[in-house]
Amino acid sequence: MPGRGLLITGTDTGVGKTFVACGLAMALRKRGLRMAAFKPAETGCKRDARSQELIPADARLLQQAAHTEASLELICPYRFEAPVAPWVAALREGKTIEPSHLAECYRELASHHDLVLVETAGGILVPLAERFHYGDLARMLNLPVLIVAGSKLGVINHTLITLAFLRGTGLQILACVLNHPYDENTPAVQTNAEALHQLAGVPLFVLPKLPNGSVAEAPLFAEVAAHCLAAF
Repeated sequence: MPGRGLLITGTDTGVGKTFVACGLAMALRKRGLRMAAFKPAETGCKRDARSQELIPADARLLQQAAHTEASLELICPYRFEAPVAPWVAALREGKTIEPSHLAECYRELASHHDLVLVETAGGILVPLAERFHYGDLARMLNLPVLIVAGSKLGVINHTLITLAFLRGTGLQILACVLNHPYDENTPAVQTNAEALHQLAGVPLFVLPKLPNGSVAEAPLFAEVAAHCLAAF
């Protein structure tokens, strides 16, 4: 399946998109696919003490999980220091994120890999440019969408809003992964999975809280990988 990809987005920041993307990349590699990762823009980057280069920590994790030889510059073409939305970060630095350049980077990755996992910064409507958000990117690149939802109070609303937007724009929804990245066990966390099973209207995969937070401890990723591949 040369040149195909999917977009991994979240219901919020800090919901575990990178963790899920890494787990999915490793599961797909085990199926013999040549994997690539694409993080169009990463904010909140730290500077290397020696070179002063901005290091995109999430993009580097994705690069390692995909086991790709693609350069970090291609995987993450836009990097910013301020921990804000990419468009806002670019404005602060007097820069512009060019959708055409993102398309070029994606196509270059897709031409040398079987599947490209594209990870958003935050949710689907986070802006990359003034009138260009991640939903627009998904439409431009014809990407189906996998949602990562962080289980906490409010996730039902956040998930249903994300689903409503995707359905309204005609984007293909692959599934939702309900992740448990937070150290809490509230009534909401105890009931979110059951509620979303009834309300979401899409396949729901529940990723439990992992004792050591290791991707290797989550066999669920094999199921998610199989499901995603079946949709192509």
